[in-house]
Amino acid sequence: MGEILIRGAEVIVTMDGTRRELKGADLLLRDGQIAAVGPRLESTGEVVEAKGCVVTPGLVNTHHHLYQTLTRAVPGGQDALLFGWLQTLYPIWAKMGPEEIRVSAQVGLAELALTGCTTSSDHLYMYPNGARLEDTIHAAAELGLRFHPTRGAMSIGESDGGLPPDSLVEREDAILNDCIRVVDAFHDAGEGSMCRVGIAPCSPFSVSRELMRDAALLARDKGVMLHTHLAENDEDISYSLEQFGCRPGQYAEDLGWTGEDVWHAHCVKLDAGEIDLFARTKTGVAHCPCSNCRLGSGIAPVRQMRDAGVKVALGVDGSASNDAGSLIGEARMAMLLQRVQNGADAMAAREALEIATLGGAQVLGRPDCGVIAPGKRADVAIWDVSGLEAAGAWDPVAALVLCGPPKVKHLFVEGRQVVRDGQVVTIDLPRVIETQNRLAARLMG
Repeated sequence: MGEILIRGAEVIVTMDGTRRELKGADLLLRDGQIAAVGPRLESTGEVVEAKGCVVTPGLVNTHHHLYQTLTRAVPGGQDALLFGWLQTLYPIWAKMGPEEIRVSAQVGLAELALTGCTTSSDHLYMYPNGARLEDTIHAAAELGLRFHPTRGAMSIGESDGGLPPDSLVEREDAILNDCIRVVDAFHDAGEGSMCRVGIAPCSPFSVSRELMRDAALLARDKGVMLHTHLAENDEDISYSLEQFGCRPGQYAEDLGWTGEDVWHAHCVKLDAGEIDLFARTKTGVAHCPCSNCRLGSGIAPVRQMRDAGVKVALGVDGSASNDAGSLIGEARMAMLLQRVQNGADAMAAREALEIATLGGAQVLGRPDCGVIAPGKRADVAIWDVSGLEAAGAWDPVAALVLCGPPKVKHLFVEGRQVVRDGQVVTIDLPRVIETQNRLAARLMG
């Protein structure tokens, strides 16, 4: 792969143990890893000038539904709460197939890349018309992002009292068998892995207690991570109390869904006891602030979680509930919401940036990512702060969260350049967008 020297950065934000910020420094990438960071480095390889730029670790997205980029701004779901929103969109999603899943993943991942993301998870929990998890895996490999796809599932349809239409649910034995198939075929547990597969029943209200338990047992047997939605809004809490006789945190603990190999999306309505449970068990949380605002779910207690020691990361969530996919935008929204709830000193810009980088790597179990230091993976975002958005900014690092820029100048994943001069260079993005719009028109028709 050779060497790349990133030279003369305004600031390099390392996110290392002491959170060093190095002014006027260089960064050397070699064979997919960070080889050196410091002043006056030399290389015989390619040189990328970073004057006027802030360099950060690549941002990490820990919750997404990539297929939803095909259903942004759907009229019937624009003003609905979670359960009504789902009931509006399920029939549309049921019309999708392998092409829709693959192309929508390319669009969603490209959007993430342009906003600084080098690693993304995805929660695909429906497989209509022959779609399979590898439709997203192949899309991520082509684009070049580090990928944590999760094999989601729904097994309780409308006829059994669930929310999804029966056409979108699967038999539970078939779900578990396909989990085994995709883990065996695509999961790479090694350092520097570009693909790690997780197991992810959609939510406590769309699968049985038995599937939740069996999924946890299978994940531990295979050595992979677990993911689901939890405590997203008041409806979610009411459903748990009525159906299970306990709060979501207790339900999760009873079925083996706590631990350092588990992360839950949203957790807007966790109470103090559940926060303590997650801290003690090292259970992770994917905080999705824009989606929580869009669906009126509330403000997650991120300040309280962080203070208690809970691992917190960011997620853009699906584009049908965001409706954008900007990870740096999520960092800004996370900071602002904590200030609304807890005061202007509740979260600094640098803490929000830490959650977006190191925090995401910690939640996904990636000690090889999220930090700029020798030996870590060469996942690097380069932000040009010499332009309009940051003009007049006194603090270029805080400017990334407080004012911009909203997109990266360059992005490297495993030392491979994915974005150059603000353009995705690994795929023909205009052609992909054209295909996406054609598929969306077909769904509307």
